[in-house]
Amino acid sequence: MKGLDLRICHLYPELMNIYGDRGNVIALVRRCAWRGIEVTVGALSLGDPLDPGRYDLYFIGGGQDREQMLVCEDLSTEKGEALREAVEGGAALLSICGGYQLLGKSFLTWTGEYLPGISLFDVETVGGDTRFIGNVAVRCELEGAEGVLVGFENHSGRTRLGPGCRPLGRVLSGHGNNGEDGTEGCVYRKAVGTYLHGSLLPKNPRLADWLILNALRRRHDLEGLPPLDDSLEQAAHGAALALVRRERRLPARAARKRSP
Repeated sequence: MKGLDLRICHLYPELMNIYGDRGNVIALVRRCAWRGIEVTVGALSLGDPLDPGRYDLYFIGGGQDREQMLVCEDLSTEKGEALREAVEGGAALLSICGGYQLLGKSFLTWTGEYLPGISLFDVETVGGDTRFIGNVAVRCELEGAEGVLVGFENHSGRTRLGPGCRPLGRVLSGHGNNGEDGTEGCVYRKAVGTYLHGSLLPKNPRLADWLILNALRRRHDLEGLPPLDDSLEQAAHGAALALVRRERRLPARAARKRSP
């Protein structure tokens, strides 16, 4: 696919990177390289300006409470508005756990701290005194990435979706957004929020390709992507799904929150 190039922005890589979230960027880069697509990856952190027209695909991972507070303050500047403008302008985005929460309307932590979001996603999150921990399987409802997603969740936040976005999928095993309504993640335009760590994309190649294709379409006229040999990715997916199936015979795990 000569002549195609993709510009990826990794937001807060040194602050929002737990449970292998950085691997999502690596997966995106490799899947592009295997197709001959040139990729550049830029990193933006605290205080760095964001040009909404520069990047095609944004990624933000999960973080601890302290890091979330720092990022929340940084996004409350014009950077948050620029990120919303980028998505409205056609950029794709993937946000994981804490990043997902900060891109919603608000996050009230379990200890009572109120963190205003940038309202990219029509969601609100309230922390609970227990954590949802374990392997997850989700029936993805995203056109072009249909199928079962597998990942790992570890969060105390209960996220509820408003009418301005739709779920990424329906929980087959695990807790998802809130442990009650059966939803997991959210989608708005080409932006995805989810609680699935793991890394998510290496063992869910259809979602990775959905992000790549939609990001490329911001600047390129493209019908689709040529297929890859995903035998290793499918083997990883199958192993994760088999683990979920074994765990479904056990009581759902919700561990008491141990740290503020």
